[in-house]
Amino acid sequence: MKIMANRMDRGFFRYQKEFEDKALEVLRSGWYVLGNEVKNFEEEFAAYTGGGYCVGLASGLDALWIAFRVLGIGPGDEVIVQGNTYIASVMGITMNGATPVFVEPDEYFNIDTAKIEEKITERTKAILVVHLYGQASKMDTVAELAEKYNLRLVEDCAQSHGACFQGRMTGTFGDVGCFSFYPSKNIGAFGDGGAVVVKDKKLAEDFRIFRNYGSEKRYYNKLVGANSRLDELQAGLLRIRLKHVRECEEERCRIAKRYLDEVKNPKLKLPQVRAGATAVWHQFVIRSSVREELISYLNEREIGTIIHYPIPPHLSEAYGYLGCQKGAFPITERYADEVLSLPMYNGMTDEEQTFVIEALNQF
Repeated sequence: MKIMANRMDRGFFRYQKEFEDKALEVLRSGWYVLGNEVKNFEEEFAAYTGGGYCVGLASGLDALWIAFRVLGIGPGDEVIVQGNTYIASVMGITMNGATPVFVEPDEYFNIDTAKIEEKITERTKAILVVHLYGQASKMDTVAELAEKYNLRLVEDCAQSHGACFQGRMTGTFGDVGCFSFYPSKNIGAFGDGGAVVVKDKKLAEDFRIFRNYGSEKRYYNKLVGANSRLDELQAGLLRIRLKHVRECEEERCRIAKRYLDEVKNPKLKLPQVRAGATAVWHQFVIRSSVREELISYLNEREIGTIIHYPIPPHLSEAYGYLGCQKGAFPITERYADEVLSLPMYNGMTDEEQTFVIEALNQF
């Protein structure tokens, strides 16, 4: 039995007719950019998150870098971010000329909130919280620190659509919630897509202007903006995803529960969920000190896995100019050496998961 680490085709086939009908509807409409599909999706996604206003953008990375640009964060400013995130989180900061200040993660793979305050300086202008792998971060502490030091609070929710902390959805705690709709996400498009969610109506309008060449009215440009628009076809297809988000989330939670209940191997450390937080299980990430041996063993049985992520941003070639040396963030680096994402996707069968669990227990 061959099992992939992730499959997106089954999520399509489950709702195939709805996707195809919507695609034809958009194609036949003759309107492909900033039309009713985008408008309706923005309203529906804002209602889903409870965040107030949603603005569709071209990608999750665009959501991040445009967020910091619109908030006025740039050269000379520092932004606090966890060290074990995907590099796109950091790019959102550095593309604006600001400097990332890394903080170690906690045992839940999210930012260790007890270590944030010691990193705040007079140059700190914002905190970027990443709800990694689909679990909500400890947002009460972060929000208190942001208020105490008058800092902007941005949330990277690329992996956490629907995850909550103390009953409140990620993306609604700070100034801006940044979302990705890359195809592998829990709410995934059929190409690139992204969005921001904000509470402030004026801020939402700033994003709408910036995404469309800095133009509020066609050919009248208020500022130098970007071309970053969620297109009509992707917005329409995302509306279908959004209709079924709850049932897909429940399915992933059932798959995660089986892993948590049935995987029994002292060489594997299973993920934990923080009290007060929920996880939507974008990834099911274990840790192992013998990861390479485990990967080889699973490959022999045609069980796919992925490492999220093997190289922390501070050690990447792209950020060599920051001058961080190996050993600077030992927890982040240990996670990079140990984490492994098990097969997790909508449409995974009981038989497939049983095969994976038995293999893990026999390792």
